[in-house]
Amino acid sequence: MTKRYPPEVREKAVRLVLERLDEFESPYAAAKAIGPLVDVHYEMLRVWVKKALTHGSQPSAKGSVDLSAAEREELARLRKENRDLKQANEILKLASAFFARELDPRQR
Repeated sequence: MTKRYPPEVREKAVRLVLERLDEFESPYAAAKAIGPLVDVHYEMLRVWVKKALTHGSQPSAKGSVDLSAAEREELARLRKENRDLKQANEILKLASAFFARELDPRQR
């Protein structure tokens, strides 16, 4: 039996993969790593990401700016920290939505 995912879960999961795509060697590897974090099967997530990429949801290209080595390192560190915090927030939002549905007395 297949599991139905709400559209907001799908959108957030795909956005997480697209934001972190540059950290992995392929969309498959990204989906396999991020899928369990958002409670979505990695193969389903891979299909969603593949569809999003073919429809033009490419990750934003980074422009080249003349920065010193120290500034580049700090920028890279801050981008990674920002990405990690956004990912943690998305996971917490998904978890709270899941538990809200589970605890909803109207669902029983």
